[in-house]
Amino acid sequence: MIEYIKGSVAELTPTFVVLENNGIGYMVNISLSTYDVIARTQKDEVVRVYVYEAIREDSHTLFGFAAKRERDMFLQLIGVSGVGTNTARMILSSATVEQIEQSIATNNVALLKSVKGVGAKTAQRIIVDLKDKIKVGDSALIEKTGVAATAVFDEALAALMMLGFTQQQSSKVLKKLLQQHTELNVEQAIKMSLKMM
Repeated sequence: MIEYIKGSVAELTPTFVVLENNGIGYMVNISLSTYDVIARTQKDEVVRVYVYEAIREDSHTLFGFAAKRERDMFLQLIGVSGVGTNTARMILSSATVEQIEQSIATNNVALLKSVKGVGAKTAQRIIVDLKDKIKVGDSALIEKTGVAATAVFDEALAALMMLGFTQQQSSKVLKKLLQQHTELNVEQAIKMSLKMM
């Protein structure tokens, strides 16, 4: 399985990017959010996209994401019955991961329903299926501490859960910690969290 592809941008459109790596051009389907990130890179700058491979009998399609968090949301969305890869990509092109998480947490059917191809039933199913899986409250963390702290939060949370702590316990400690100390890096956040557990 491919984790990510790193290469120079040979071609870029709002729906796909061609990344050249060792003489091979990989066509990767992307969301508008990832397009915005790649479009801001300088000419000849190497880009990395995290990949999901959709393998079927008649096709082998790559989907790429500028951030792991966006890929994680994509994987959660396609795990919902009735949501395919193109619909998930459309949702991620219409709203940020934080907006999607917030709409799921607050039962905001309207935001999801506003996406082309998503009806009321599908929007409701997304909310019901994913409500317990998303990290509620991350958007509030962004407002208070900024995107950098949110990236630290995500990585530190994943590490703490791998160490055996629950998501709820780890999330609570990290939020409190990062609101008080916005300058912490991942390693510092994990070490300080372990002392507070």
